[in-house]
Amino acid sequence: MIIAERKPFEQVYENVRKHKKILILGCGTCVTVCMAGGAKEAGILASQIALAAREKGDAIEVEQHTIERQCDREFFNEETARKIAAADAVLSLACGVGVQFCAEVFPEKIVYPGVNTKFYGATAEQGVWVERCAGCGECVLDKFGGICPIARCSKSLLNGPCGGSAKGKCEVDPSSIECGWQLIYDRMARLGRLEELEENQPLKDWSSGRDGGPRKVVREDMKF
Repeated sequence: MIIAERKPFEQVYENVRKHKKILILGCGTCVTVCMAGGAKEAGILASQIALAAREKGDAIEVEQHTIERQCDREFFNEETARKIAAADAVLSLACGVGVQFCAEVFPEKIVYPGVNTKFYGATAEQGVWVERCAGCGECVLDKFGGICPIARCSKSLLNGPCGGSAKGKCEVDPSSIECGWQLIYDRMARLGRLEELEENQPLKDWSSGRDGGPRKVVREDMKF
């Protein structure tokens, strides 16, 4: 899932205090799971903004609303459209994709981001999320036992570890970062596939990643 975290409140408030009526729009998927932008967070933020407005003497009317996904047009239903139309601005708690798509669906409306989008990750434990995918466009997990060297190695190395790893830890931060290649080695050993790591991997084709502008996936069989 996409992992995000709330922007500093002061930054958020400086944006919304310019308006008399704002709609805090939560998102019911990724940012709900990582507790950054779901219905609960929208409610808390609405209360914080209302309290700050009273303290600062700003006349701001705050409404909150949460939809299933802000990255899909079908979830911007009539009720949501009415609420957005009635607001001077929208404070979106979705990831960067949702913020941009909301602004695209409602081009006449100002849409502010309420969270910072961090990475694609998984839940390691309660309250802890860790990066697992860099969205590079060419998945190589089949070659490394299901562990991604692009995302898990600090240097995104494809042919073994650097000389800086020690005792299974990464030199970038030995106290908290595991060496991605130690993880790959241990996993491949457990699977009995160590000999596969002796094969030299070609240079990464980054053209399948961000190079060349915004990416697009088209499924002709799904189009009308």
